[in-house]
Amino acid sequence: MEEQLQSSWSKLLEKLSSWVDSVVLNLPNLLIALLIFVFATWVSRNIQSLTNRYLKKVIKQPSIRGLVSNVFAILIVVLGIILALSVLNLDGTLKSLLAGAGVAGLAVSLALQGTLSNTFSGLFIAIKDEMNIGDWVETNGYAGRVVEIDLRNTKIKEADNNIVVVPNRMIMEKPFKNYGLTKRIRTTITCGVGYESDLRKVKKVSIEAIENLYPPNRGENIEFYYTDFGNSSIDFLLRFWVDAQENLTALEVKSEAVMTIKETFDKHGINIPFPIRTVIQQNTNKDTEQDS
Repeated sequence: MEEQLQSSWSKLLEKLSSWVDSVVLNLPNLLIALLIFVFATWVSRNIQSLTNRYLKKVIKQPSIRGLVSNVFAILIVVLGIILALSVLNLDGTLKSLLAGAGVAGLAVSLALQGTLSNTFSGLFIAIKDEMNIGDWVETNGYAGRVVEIDLRNTKIKEADNNIVVVPNRMIMEKPFKNYGLTKRIRTTITCGVGYESDLRKVKKVSIEAIENLYPPNRGENIEFYYTDFGNSSIDFLLRFWVDAQENLTALEVKSEAVMTIKETFDKHGINIPFPIRTVIQQNTNKDTEQDS
C-alpha cells in the first residue's frame, strides 16, 4: 500500500515538474502572446475611435456607425488572438476553432437569412445616402417622414402621426420616392373656364398670377395647356416649379395656387362654371286625356 502511494506521489511530482519545465520553457512565448493580445486590444480601441470619426462623414445614422466601428474593433482583437495562439504553437487548436467557427457561422447565416438581408440593406441605405432621417418618402404604399434608420428597419411617421416600420430589405427591393433628393419639383393644378371666356386672356392672367406667387428659376417655365372640351367648361392644366421637398409642402403649395387662381379669375370676371345638367320633362297630361 505504501509502495503504491509512493509510486503515485512520484508520478504526480514528475508530472508537475514537467509542467513547470514546460511553462518555464514557453515563458517567453507566453509573454510575447500576452503582449500581442494587449497590443491588439489597444489598437482595436483606437481603430474604433478613428473609424467612428471617419464614418460620421459617410454614415449619418449613429446606430449603424456604431455597428461598423465595433465590427472593425472585433476583427482586430480576433486577429490578435490568432497571432497569440500561433506564437504558443497551438496551431491544431487554432484550426479546430476556425473550423468550428466556420460551421457555426454557416448555421447562423442560414437561420438568420432574413435578418442578415435587412442588416446589409440597412448598411447599403446608410452608405448610399439616398435616404436620410428627416426626408419625406413614399415606399411600399406608405408616405411620411423618416424618423429612424437602424440595422433592420426604417421607421416612417405618416401625416396622421402613425409610425410605420418597414424592413430595410423591402425598401431596397422596391422603388421609393424621396422628396429630399431634389430641391425643386413641379406641381400641377387643373381647372375649367366657361365657354364664353377669352381663352388667351385666361392663359395670360393664370401664368402671371402663378409667376408672381412662385417666381420660376432660370431655365424653368410655367406651362399652361388646354386639355379638353368638358360638359360645361373648357378644361386646362397649369404646371409650375416650387421649392417643395416633401409631400405636405407640395399640398400647401397647391392649395395656395388654387386660391390665387380663383382670386385672379374673380378680379377679371372669368367664370368657373358649375356642372350643367339639362332636364327634359315630358307633359303626360295630354296623353292621359286622349286615352280617356
